[in-house]
Amino acid sequence: MREKNKESRIYLWGHERRFNAYSNYFRQLYGTRVQKVSVDAGFTCPNRDGKKGTGGCTYCDNQAFNPSYCDPVKSITQQIKEGIEFHKWRYRRAVSYLTYFQSYTNTYAPLEHLRKLFMEALDYPGVIGLTIGTRPDCIGKEKLEYLGELSKDHYITVEYGIESCYNRTLERINRGHSFEEAVEILKQTAEYGIPAGAHFIFGLPGETVEDMLSMAEIISSLPLRTVKFHQLQILKNTRMEKEYRNKIQDFHIFTLEEYINFIVKFLEMLNPAIVVERFTGEVPPRFRVNEGFGNYRSEQILILVERRLEELDTWQGRLCKTMN
Repeated sequence: MREKNKESRIYLWGHERRFNAYSNYFRQLYGTRVQKVSVDAGFTCPNRDGKKGTGGCTYCDNQAFNPSYCDPVKSITQQIKEGIEFHKWRYRRAVSYLTYFQSYTNTYAPLEHLRKLFMEALDYPGVIGLTIGTRPDCIGKEKLEYLGELSKDHYITVEYGIESCYNRTLERINRGHSFEEAVEILKQTAEYGIPAGAHFIFGLPGETVEDMLSMAEIISSLPLRTVKFHQLQILKNTRMEKEYRNKIQDFHIFTLEEYINFIVKFLEMLNPAIVVERFTGEVPPRFRVNEGFGNYRSEQILILVERRLEELDTWQGRLCKTMN
């Protein structure tokens, strides 16, 4: 039975990797590497500006993951230009790019303003599409309809920060939306033919390892094209830092070895049709309270995950019960 499933896996993805990898997904679509280039368009969030709350999510410090060239004072064009130069030394084969509207909530503005920003990005040579990071409660039918039209000629994906499948967790981290809202907007996004991505964090306060593993089946049933998984990293000068210091027993901070084993178990239960963009996040040491995974880069952890999958002769979706 395992051998039959393994043959199906190889047929589905056309390569020997044991999970549905983001880089291979784009090679299949375009025949080449496609590199994301982040930009900061100067947005905020409804749980920062007072519409739903203040202070933002308890774990958040956008500066911890914003590339140095990202600055809303610069034009979108200038940021893309500098971003391509920034990535050239690391990804020399990339000739096609996605402009990644990353910081904060990138649909939190009138449609006309969004049109101007998105078209400026798409007009840049080599940019074949957009990845738009936003929240489930900050995009509506008018904007989805516009993005659906754009997607007829460009690769457009909306990446939703969902973070957890549990409302008790979303309330605790001050997300300002429910999981049910996330599910509903994913369905609407799919109706407009737009590939949707989602971001989840493992290790949020109050969640056990069993809680996190149970999310695999829930996520597998969602209309998702891609997912990003990050381990929780406690950042300095955030509300979560204070909570962590006062209620450390509520947090499950993974060791590297434990996280690799966890990811392998999670992948086994995850729908194999869902493309996995990443397993970890990187934050410079100067921002971190907890040690995290030391000096290991995301690429190194990826190698360790793939090695463990090989050792155990397992793969994404081997134990999946739900297919979307």
